Amino acid sequence: MSSKDHQLGMHLPITRRDFVNGVGIALTGAMLAGSSGSAFGAASGSVTPPLDPYPPRRTGMRGSHPGSFEVAHEVRDARAWDLGAALDSNESYDLVVVGGGISGLSAAHFFLKRMGGNARVLVLDNHDDFGGHAKRNEFEYQGRLMALNGGTLNIESPLRYNAPAQELLRDIGIDLPRYEAANAKNHALYDSLGLREAYFFDRETWGHDRLLVGSPENGSGDAAKFLSQSPLTAAAKRDLQRLYDPRQPDYLPGLGEADKKLQLARMSYHDYLLKVAKVDPSLLWFFARATEGWYCAGPDAVPALFAWNDGLPGFDGLGLQAPPQGTLEDLPGGQHGRQRMEGGGGEIHFPDGNATVARLLVRSLIPAAIPGSTMEDVGAARVDYSLLDRENQPARIRLNSTVVHVEHDGDSTRAREVKLAYVREGKTYRVRGRACVMACWNMFIPYLVPTLPTAQKEALAFNVKRPIVYTSVALRNWRSFHKLGVSHINTPGMYHSEVSLAEAVSLGDLKHPQSPDEPVVVHMERTPSAPGQPIKMQHRLGRAELLATSFETFERSIREQLTRVLGPGGFNAADDILAITVNRWPHGYAYSYNSLYDPLDWVFTSSPSRPNVIARQPFGLISIANADAAASPHTDAAILEAHRAVIEILDRRAMPSLG
Repeated sequence: MSSKDHQLGMHLPITRRDFVNGVGIALTGAMLAGSSGSAFGAASGSVTPPLDPYPPRRTGMRGSHPGSFEVAHEVRDARAWDLGAALDSNESYDLVVVGGGISGLSAAHFFLKRMGGNARVLVLDNHDDFGGHAKRNEFEYQGRLMALNGGTLNIESPLRYNAPAQELLRDIGIDLPRYEAANAKNHALYDSLGLREAYFFDRETWGHDRLLVGSPENGSGDAAKFLSQSPLTAAAKRDLQRLYDPRQPDYLPGLGEADKKLQLARMSYHDYLLKVAKVDPSLLWFFARATEGWYCAGPDAVPALFAWNDGLPGFDGLGLQAPPQGTLEDLPGGQHGRQRMEGGGGEIHFPDGNATVARLLVRSLIPAAIPGSTMEDVGAARVDYSLLDRENQPARIRLNSTVVHVEHDGDSTRAREVKLAYVREGKTYRVRGRACVMACWNMFIPYLVPTLPTAQKEALAFNVKRPIVYTSVALRNWRSFHKLGVSHINTPGMYHSEVSLAEAVSLGDLKHPQSPDEPVVVHMERTPSAPGQPIKMQHRLGRAELLATSFETFERSIREQLTRVLGPGGFNAADDILAITVNRWPHGYAYSYNSLYDPLDWVFTSSPSRPNVIARQPFGLISIANADAAASPHTDAAILEAHRAVIEILDRRAMPSLG
């Protein structure tokens, strides 16, 4: 081990095992396990203990974790699965749901709510935890429980939620006004401590490392000071100031508003800045990662019209009218990040993101598994995973179970049951259902249901999911943030594009720390891409990169980045880092239509020719419910598609001759 690695604490036995594409490689150090109340770490050089028995507290490589996708890749590569050795479980359900994410859990909820009586539902999921992308990272240190979202982040514009989504939130006990009122003081915490936004100018781009508190945005109160202290040239400073100036010129003179919008829809934000606004090329550094959180791609693959609608700079002189409510905010395609928060109820973030929604859904399905009865008490509740899959209960959730084949028992137009095969602990099992909801990824459904019509298979394969990484780092304290006066740091030139303190919110006994002396969880974000390539190729290359990147590489990058950014504030990676959880999502956000690559009517209308509409058509007793079906990664879209799929099933059951 190099002296640099030693200084970074790479030798310390926090949770670590190296995984390349799911294959474990032994490293110096140990993989943390122990009981839920254990402190992090073990004696250096000790024997690697077993995996933590409680899934939310498993650290290291999470998200699409090792063990969750290998069987699926075998199905993909072999194009079929040998069902000869499948064991018949002799189980039959009214509904079998493939996928235990928000959409799958919502489908189970809507079905049981409407069927009542003795209806039985089985949810099969390939991960070791429920929630799909809505996962929870949990840590405990010196008696303090901490949690952060490992995936799905917010409830965005809840006032614009569709009716089924609003119904579901009410059903499971979510009261957003009450939650926001309870967190009013927390929302002001970082401001009260003088913590602000900052940019980190990296030495690779600018010649030396430098943290600048503030923002170049006009109206931030310190834009002039920020620009004066930045390493930009005088010309670049003038151009950056111009981009944010509300009195900037019209860069598309002579065109009407409609023609301007059409040009912006067909032009990337990268090209708009360089070729239309004609800014200094060095300023692209500020915006290189600005669109990743919404689109999992840089400004070279994002339309300038999207950037305008999202409030990025450079458009004030064009005289464009903001879209009225109900247009770009609520497109049928559900373009992620294009919802304006104004008038929609803002963005609501639970301590663990929308894992709170998943946990409340599971409680509604299997009350005994999660103690308590309110939104607040689910925050610190401990799930009893042994109760998720018991006989004689209406809903069962079977984890670590990868579905490999789905078919009708006979002709799809006359069949009375669907037969499913799934792999669990190396064995293949069969189960039956009177109906099936495929709440997994669109692109994988053709492998599981090979008898689908060809046109539907092609439409399902159109979707290329967008890769992203959410990293959670538990720290002993956040004094370095306090000393530097920062809460959120933009790091566009580094491995992770941002470093931020967890949003200051509490839920019941899951309390956010109020003092920099207390432990905290830090959020870091990375979106692997390939600038210059078409958007789908960027997503594919980003996915390949994620699956080929070891946890050791992630950990070293995390330690180096935090040391460089926070070191002047007294941060010491070897002493301050308690645990690292890398939530790797090679198949992350659902693909949403993009006017640089897709027909305009797919992007801006409810066109029935959109692939997601063709892809989600029912096939016999099989319906499709997922975010892909809406071409939107929003939580309410996933819930809406679950509701649609269940209604399809119930309509067919009521009028079978229509099938």
